[in-house]
Amino acid sequence: MAISTAPLTGKALLKKLKELSHLSKSEKAKACGYGIETKTGEIRTNLSAFIEAVLEAEGVSVDPEHAIGRGRTPTYRVTVHANGQIVIGKAYTEMMGLQPGDEFEVKLGYKHIHLVKLEADSEA
Repeated sequence: MAISTAPLTGKALLKKLKELSHLSKSEKAKACGYGIETKTGEIRTNLSAFIEAVLEAEGVSVDPEHAIGRGRTPTYRVTVHANGQIVIGKAYTEMMGLQPGDEFEVKLGYKHIHLVKLEADSEA
């Protein structure tokens, strides 16, 4: 079986897959150009790129354009660490506009903790 040099995409990929319906998934990927030759001459299949190309050819968007890709989002929950401290984290302090050195008064309630920001002039 000859290995294609440029990976097939779109309708050409779907047409080739219909012709190769009797082959295994990795053999189909190699035949459609999703095989990479290693230093030792072995052909390694890039199945993830192949499957993404098949999904794109069928009209399923794998990487949505509106994804922001900024990692984890804040959960608005904190936990008490083993040393007894509560760490709020950078995401929350940035949202609240806090700066290093800002001070708070801690007010404990029945099931809540209020942090009241101390103004710089109130300490004098």
